[in-house]
Amino acid sequence: MSRKNRKRKKKNKKITILFIIVALLGGTFGAYGYSILDKIKNTEITKDDESLGIIQNNKNNKITNIVLFGVDRRESSDTPRSDTVMIASIDKKHNKIKLTSLMRDTYLEIPGKGMNKLTHAYAYGGPELAIQTINQNFDMNIRDFVSVDFYGLEAIIDTLGGIQIDVKDYEVNALNHNIKEINRITDPDSPFIQSAGLQTLNGRQAVAYARIRKVGNGDYQRTERQRAILEQILNKTMNSGVTQYPKLLNTMLPYVETSLSKAKIVSLGLSSVISGINEIEQYRIPADGHVYNDTINGVSYVVPNTLEDNVKLLHQFIYDDVK
Repeated sequence: MSRKNRKRKKKNKKITILFIIVALLGGTFGAYGYSILDKIKNTEITKDDESLGIIQNNKNNKITNIVLFGVDRRESSDTPRSDTVMIASIDKKHNKIKLTSLMRDTYLEIPGKGMNKLTHAYAYGGPELAIQTINQNFDMNIRDFVSVDFYGLEAIIDTLGGIQIDVKDYEVNALNHNIKEINRITDPDSPFIQSAGLQTLNGRQAVAYARIRKVGNGDYQRTERQRAILEQILNKTMNSGVTQYPKLLNTMLPYVETSLSKAKIVSLGLSSVISGINEIEQYRIPADGHVYNDTINGVSYVVPNTLEDNVKLLHQFIYDDVK
């Protein structure tokens, strides 16, 4: 095996670390692992296909699709919007985990609410309406979700000792503006960053970085920032060692909400390990060349050239392993 391939394989193993952690705690550590999973907020959603917007059943029983939401609250009591939306596909046919970002500002139809941004579906009707919106617009078969509050992201990053991010010159003022906004909501205050460049950001600074939206290439670059943060969290989690996993999960899980049962979480983790899944691929919808920006009634949107073309590309990626 070449050095390049060894490095790639090592990097890919980092991506499955969260599944492995859950499998170890729930499967190997038995009752202790299950007790930690008790910290997750479990929210039941309908199992009815029509209510979830599922037109046809699973296209491939070796591929499980779950939607991941990163929710953003301006106030702790707010009904959140889904600032980050990703479809996580556990592909046991091709031994991969696939992450597809759905851009939050995508202009599409929210059932019962008309045309609007995808991000508003969660605020209008929680995860169930958001899942229905995704299934109906993209002909998907999603039945479960996992949501993480950005306050939880802050706590996780602080537990890891911060993450390293290369902040660009044009991002500094926007990042500090977001820190100021979050400081008004929660204590204690976080310091501002002083300059651009590669530096360690604490939890609040990293969350502020993830929320930058009005500089650079808008929502396109915003999703890149969020992926950079995710990669840093995964890297630091892996390097922290197995003995630190209970501490990390104790910090993380109280901020997690999901429709998945504890048994299903452990099953997914174990099956990912047993299937030998060791690779991740990423994609974004609307796809390059199939999207444009537009302003409608004074509001900016990300508009698919045609929804049909984007649905085809999404399905090719998830089910046919073609990107």
